Amino acid sequence: MEYGNFIDWYNALAKPGWTPSPQFIGLVWQTLYPIILVTFSFVFVQALRGKIPRILVIPFIVNLVANIAFTPIQFGLRNLTLAAIDIVIVWASIIWLSYKIWPHYKLIALLQVPYFIWVSVATTLQLSITVMNW
Repeated sequence: MEYGNFIDWYNALAKPGWTPSPQFIGLVWQTLYPIILVTFSFVFVQALRGKIPRILVIPFIVNLVANIAFTPIQFGLRNLTLAAIDIVIVWASIIWLSYKIWPHYKLIALLQVPYFIWVSVATTLQLSITVMNW
């Protein structure tokens, strides 16, 4: 996929007036990804060490897979509806993983708050773009 081609496609979509710039969106993700990396890695390591039940990693895996899938769905497939469903899964899985890890590591759950806030904005944006371009 050619870079300019997907930018042209995205720029041509109807979007709400409050849509953040692509540069701002990139900056937010550059800030969030290290938090996600450290906190998710911590949970995976604790599960491997037997400090927490291994089943607790399931919502983290669901979130990671859905998060990684968003860009190929949105920009590769250019499927707004599927991207909207995917981002709702990302959003819901943040709630799920925070709820499940809270009894074991409250700090890990609290560190998901910025991620949850941003994904709430991104979900609202994606749903808006999807509806506006139906």
